[in-house]
Amino acid sequence: MENAQSIDSLAPAHESDETDAKGNGRVPAGSQTLLRGLDVLEAVVAGPVTLSDLAGGLGLTRSTTHRLANALIERRYLSVAPGRGYQLGPKLLELGFQAQQQIDLVQVAHPRLEQLAERTDDTVHLGVRDGDRALYLDKIPGRRRIAISSRVGDRHPLTATGLGKAMLVDEGEGDWHKLFASDQAGGAVPIEWDIWLERMRRYVADGRAYDLEENEDQIRCVAAPIRDVRGRIVGALSVSGAAQYMDDGRMETLTRDVVDTARQVSRDLGWNGISPT
Repeated sequence: MENAQSIDSLAPAHESDETDAKGNGRVPAGSQTLLRGLDVLEAVVAGPVTLSDLAGGLGLTRSTTHRLANALIERRYLSVAPGRGYQLGPKLLELGFQAQQQIDLVQVAHPRLEQLAERTDDTVHLGVRDGDRALYLDKIPGRRRIAISSRVGDRHPLTATGLGKAMLVDEGEGDWHKLFASDQAGGAVPIEWDIWLERMRRYVADGRAYDLEENEDQIRCVAAPIRDVRGRIVGALSVSGAAQYMDDGRMETLTRDVVDTARQVSRDLGWNGISPT
């Protein structure tokens, strides 16, 4: 069984290859690299695996397997157990924790979303920030005649959705502008920056955000941020409906219920009511 020293001492193979994104080490070239890396991770789920067994199980050469594993070690997806071989690394614990947080958010929030939908007759959404997009994690359909086309798993621009804007209220205006410019370049409904900025400043002051038909024609929504035990925004919820049911007056009326529900979910997650400064 190889130890960490024998694994690291393998000589490079004479085959086409390329450096990884950071220029650290070398990984096999070609479109199969990512899939092979995932195969490596799945192969060590059951416990430490030696280089020889890993290569044999995957049907790869030792040198190719070695370089794939080294790239994963560099990014902390794998580690080496001395005397035993490769095993899963700490990065996967971090990702698993984040995934668990998202799952917990859905479980905690869902009963409150159902109650909000029951009170309003409108569609209720739950979402989190996924890079530069709002990712929809849960949806309670409304009872109006007009259906909303959103689906769990949809990703929409942060600056064009109520959920997205609610998750941006703690961000600086410089960050807003970068996201806004990117979304506008990517085909978001056109709007002047000065108008959008003025609205966002009001949203920050009021603790909620609106979608004024910016993401889907004839659909409006009221959204509010959800915070975790440290006061950080970890998601948002919204009430969405057809514009004919969501005039300015009703949106203002819905604001208290939406904000109160978001605060209740936040307290369920351990928030003490104090936002970070």
